Amino acid sequence: MSPSQSRPRLTLIGAALGFVVVVLDVSVVNVALDAFQSDFATNVAGLEWVVNAYTLIFAALLLTGGTLGDRFGARKVFLIGFVLFTAASIACGLAPTLLTLVVARLIQGAGAALLIPNSLSLVQQAFPVEAARHRAIGWWSAIGGMALAAGPVVGGFLVAHFGWRSIFLINLPIGLIGVAITLRYAPPSPVNAKRSLDWPGQVIAVVGLAALALALIEAGQLGWTHPAILIAASVAIVATAAFLAIEARTTAPMLPLPLFQSRTFTIASISGALLNFAYYGLIFVFSLYFQGQQKFSPQETGLAFLPMTIVLMVANIASGLLITRLGARRLMVLGKVLAASGYLLLLAAVTTGSYAMLIVPMLMAAGGLALVVPTITNVTLSAVDPSRAGLASGVLNTARQIGGMLGVAVCGYLVRDIAEAAFMRGMLLSLALAVVLLLGSALLIFLGLKAPQRTADDAKQQAEQRCPA
Repeated sequence: MSPSQSRPRLTLIGAALGFVVVVLDVSVVNVALDAFQSDFATNVAGLEWVVNAYTLIFAALLLTGGTLGDRFGARKVFLIGFVLFTAASIACGLAPTLLTLVVARLIQGAGAALLIPNSLSLVQQAFPVEAARHRAIGWWSAIGGMALAAGPVVGGFLVAHFGWRSIFLINLPIGLIGVAITLRYAPPSPVNAKRSLDWPGQVIAVVGLAALALALIEAGQLGWTHPAILIAASVAIVATAAFLAIEARTTAPMLPLPLFQSRTFTIASISGALLNFAYYGLIFVFSLYFQGQQKFSPQETGLAFLPMTIVLMVANIASGLLITRLGARRLMVLGKVLAASGYLLLLAAVTTGSYAMLIVPMLMAAGGLALVVPTITNVTLSAVDPSRAGLASGVLNTARQIGGMLGVAVCGYLVRDIAEAAFMRGMLLSLALAVVLLLGSALLIFLGLKAPQRTADDAKQQAEQRCPA
């Protein structure tokens, strides 16, 4: 292979490694919850902060990360994000207190927001020929999907054999390799100095999401009538109104509101948020259940998620084939109903205390959700002009991350009491809520979307743009 042929492929590897560390750290921490609780003597709210600090900043800065890449060059911003993420991972691994860990996770989230959009940009730039670019994006998506699904299993092994700090410190060699490859092989990216940044919108978005997370997470301990909770909830409401007002008036909004004039785009975004609510909530609650109630070790907890890992990979691949046969609308409804059925069966299965009874319902839930993820992206991109595809994809993934944050916060609130009877009541409520939201989302899709969404060729091209995180 000539140097000219190997350079794009090595650029793909470097970009994919950035994607891998981001999606790993979305899911890998869940199997270490018991270890965090033991080492830091914290409650469920503290565990929620460890998970959600990362997701909060990731969601808040994701759109701005893409804008920064356009303005200063995707390669430069990607490298800054990778260095920032790696440094924050070291800080996580060395954290002496829970507060230090949460702050380091916030910085990780900022690095992740710089990595994801610019990772994809590097791949697109490295493969100018359309056919090769489609294959490269397909590999990029597949690698990210496998990393997300494998997170609990990998995390369980690391925690069991090397302690919880290893799940963060493993990012150091990956980061060094990724930065070295990108520096050596990724060509300089084009720069658009005229690309403006919506700093007022960005600041108010961070404030609003942080206030919302504070209210939801701390309400379990302080109570909804506590002054701090009331103030946080009020700030979240005011910040939301201010954000919408800013985005409606600014000439270069972070979130162009006209996108939501499309019913299809709006429904897809809502569906994506509800999907991540259910999935992130499921992983968080069952991680606590396996370790706290079933007394599984971290490695056993990771292996308990292995059936889900396998079905996530298979279903993600199958969705690309099924969308051409069933159409996006039918496949999304099918996936949501299948996931809701899995959660419904889990309501009965968890009361038995038998892990074997959980396997089939968990497979159904994970398989249904995995069918929907790439299909939602397809629907989102089909609803906008191709020139706005990147922005639309960014908005969708932001909505999904916000949904995931809310899923952990709400489900964490419901299972805040770790006493067996109280925890099980909260777990059953979490599962019931997921069923209601998924079925409601399926009904919204069925009634609100037209069929078919796109041609088979269009679907194939758009499915290559999926982002599993």
